[in-house]
Amino acid sequence: MAANLGVGRRAAGELAPAVPQTIGRQVRVPKTAELVAAALRRRIIRGELGPGAALPSESELMEQFGVSRPTLREAFRVLESELLIEVRRGVHGGARVNAPDPAVAARYSGLILEFRNTTLGDIYQASAMIEPPCARRLAIKHTADDIALLREALEAEKAAMGDPFALVDAQDAFHRLVVELVGNETMKLLVGIVRSIVDKANARHTELTDSPASRTQGRKGHRAHSKLVDLIEAGDAEQAEHLWTRHISATDDVVNAAGAATVLDVLD
Repeated sequence: MAANLGVGRRAAGELAPAVPQTIGRQVRVPKTAELVAAALRRRIIRGELGPGAALPSESELMEQFGVSRPTLREAFRVLESELLIEVRRGVHGGARVNAPDPAVAARYSGLILEFRNTTLGDIYQASAMIEPPCARRLAIKHTADDIALLREALEAEKAAMGDPFALVDAQDAFHRLVVELVGNETMKLLVGIVRSIVDKANARHTELTDSPASRTQGRKGHRAHSKLVDLIEAGDAEQAEHLWTRHISATDDVVNAAGAATVLDVLD
């Protein structure tokens, strides 16, 4: 029998929140809609409801959880706000599942950084602290397939040399690949948030300063990327980390010279 959220019932099991044992402190009891949202969220995160899958009908979910239509729709609004579902209206409407998207976390993090008047220099400094250890790690432990992927990325950069905008995209993709090949999901997410802002700053710089000087900078970046792949393949972890730190710091200087002072300048 399906779990039910009816008043006074214990059948919900995992849906019932644990009530902390506190003395002299007010305990907030979650609303029923929040419990329904939590149950559906858990199914989405566990993969029981895959991307693009339709949720059961409202009547089915109302019966399953023992809740009213307004309560169910409030739960839907919670999940919509998290972009975990999309509710379509009309005859062929209904709620469909979205995969958790790192871009959502990146955008919200960007809003926090905007609110704090964070400078682009601060963002690039973070990138220069996070990415180089990944280059070191990859130099210590990599496969022939990793090197092949890195060299494919270099070829993509070469192919984009005549187009500054395509080149900056290809070079940003190379940075992301270095992190992805390390294989740490947490690092990929953290770097993805930072890179989402760095990539926009790089694109803005290219748009504002499309010139022989910026194209020279693109070629210089490509040479640094090529050198990094050589160092990784040779297993020179120390030099790989050192090179990547200098490369990201140098990009910081160039982009900031273009006049974009804060995160708001590139995300607004």
